[in-house]
Formats: sequence, C-alpha cells, structure tokens
Amino acid sequence: MRCYDCLQEARSDTTGIGVCSRCGLAACENHARVRQAQVARQVGMGASYGRIPARRVVCHTCDMAETAH
Repeated sequence: MRCYDCLQEARSDTTGIGVCSRCGLAACENHARVRQAQVARQVGMGASYGRIPARRVVCHTCDMAETAH
C-alpha cells in the first residue's frame, strides 16, 4: 500500500504504515500521526472511561482538520 499524500507529491516509492481512522487513506511514517483515544463503555445511564487510552492513526490532513479550532 502506498502513502496517498506522497503520491500527491509525485513520490511513489513510499510505503504506507497505517490507514487513517478518519478518511481511510494509507499514510507513511512522515504523514501519519498517532493520537490517543479514550475508550468508553456503557455503565448504567452513563459511560465509564478506561485508565489507559487506546491509540489511533490519522493522516496529516485529518489531524490538521481535527486540531484546527
């Protein structure tokens, strides 16, 4: 699988290391961002969050969109 952002930059030799959890495109080690995600489970009428966060991969574009406020 090839990194989508590298293909857009006319670099076709870069292998993707993960798939963006937001848009589903492949991302290489330069364009991928690993972020923490809280894991919640339903407990009664509310939610309980685990002490250890999970991780998820997002591409550079989706990371910029999520963090732009």
